[in-house]
Amino acid sequence: MLHFDIVIVGAGPSGLCFAQAVAGCGLSIAVLERQPESTLADPAFDGREIALTHHSAQVIQTLGLWERIDNNAISLLRDARVLNGPSLYAMHIEHDANKTTSLGYLVANHLIRKAAYDTVKSSPDITLLTESVITAISTDNDGAYISLANGDKIKAQLLVAADSRFSETRRAMGIPATMHDFGKSMMVCVMEHSIPHHHVAWEWFDYGQTLALLPMNGMRSSVVITLPATDIQQLMSLSEADFNEEMATRFKHRLGTMQLASTRHAYPLVTAYASQLVAKRCALIGDAAVGMHPVTAHGFNFGLSGVDVLANEIKAAKSRSSNIAASALLERYARKHRLKTRPLFLATHAIAKLYGNDTIPARLIRAASLRIGNRISPFKRAVAHMLTEAN
Repeated sequence: MLHFDIVIVGAGPSGLCFAQAVAGCGLSIAVLERQPESTLADPAFDGREIALTHHSAQVIQTLGLWERIDNNAISLLRDARVLNGPSLYAMHIEHDANKTTSLGYLVANHLIRKAAYDTVKSSPDITLLTESVITAISTDNDGAYISLANGDKIKAQLLVAADSRFSETRRAMGIPATMHDFGKSMMVCVMEHSIPHHHVAWEWFDYGQTLALLPMNGMRSSVVITLPATDIQQLMSLSEADFNEEMATRFKHRLGTMQLASTRHAYPLVTAYASQLVAKRCALIGDAAVGMHPVTAHGFNFGLSGVDVLANEIKAAKSRSSNIAASALLERYARKHRLKTRPLFLATHAIAKLYGNDTIPARLIRAASLRIGNRISPFKRAVAHMLTEAN
């Protein structure tokens, strides 16, 4: 039997960041991942660009990831605009509302994954067990137990689930989650355009579609379009020339001519919130705990926030020679993370439902809410603070 202090299931960005966050304090850590190590070492572009708050940027700087990402691949998110329907009127969220130089930063997901892998591989405290298929998981008062398909058995003090919003570890531990399928899909890609974005992000709740633009360096942006799955499939199947014309039309030519600059990727729009964030000798982090709607771009930011809180609790316990899987410790993490994530999770659902509703009354409320929000300075400052998480 293999023995570790902490076993993390899932080598996505949250799982790897957590491993790095608890390394260096005398704990032995294992990360279990189904994929081969070659996939982790050189992750493919997956279309997703991650909007990082200032707090998240500080966390990954502390973990050593930031220095491994090319500065030219980090784009500023200076301001944001929220648009409704065909109107040019927008609610503006300015970076200087919270005395910062930007709302945050934009970094490609695959670059964060690559930086996290490289950082973890340099740590002598972390063992990466790839191509690991879990057949059984259980915990009791003495430890957490994991059985693998290759016959290996593992015992740890603490089990951490970081294996996506569809977490099999969460299910194996008997923890239910509230999941909401919006019945739509998102298509993400990078596009070049002839009209500059001035590093302003867009969230455009058009009628019949939702469009998002995340500004990258130069005359290109990460574009996200949300539509029914059949419409997304049609977009994915278009020739590049037809796709370029279709996207320029959907953006009503507000970005001028548009040219596809990457592969296209589609994802189902499903959110998840675990009913419990902890169990006996087990904690959920990342999307396994909270799988956010992308409208506020807070998914990975919440993942890093949970990583930071849980890691600090564990390191404090280790420094006192206390139990790193104590119920009181795990409950403190759960309470802090729930307080951080639950209000915005619920608010995001309400926003998504309102701005996804194209009935006449909803359209009127949508338009009025933007105008009211634009005129209330404390509200805009609060939104800016939420987006930046600046100290």
